[in-house]
Amino acid sequence: MEFALFPMDKGEHVSQYVKQVVQMVDALPYDSQLTSMGTIVECNTMDECLSVLSKANALLEPVAQRIYCTAKFDNKPGKTDQMMHKIEAVKGM
Repeated sequence: MEFALFPMDKGEHVSQYVKQVVQMVDALPYDSQLTSMGTIVECNTMDECLSVLSKANALLEPVAQRIYCTAKFDNKPGKTDQMMHKIEAVKGM
């Protein structure tokens, strides 16, 4: 899953809020990668992905009146390490 989640009512610079979300994700038992446009998290199930989004949203709810979230999913049941496999497949071409 790749997602971006941030408060919409905190002005142009929201990095302090994004940092809190990234730190929360880093504390979870999933592989993750921060990019300039979002965070990639490799979970085992869709429920785990949705739980990450729920936790991130709950983290910002106390400080934000409006939260933006976008998420993309690539669900391959039974497969692991797909985040790095995709990159290696493209670079090996």
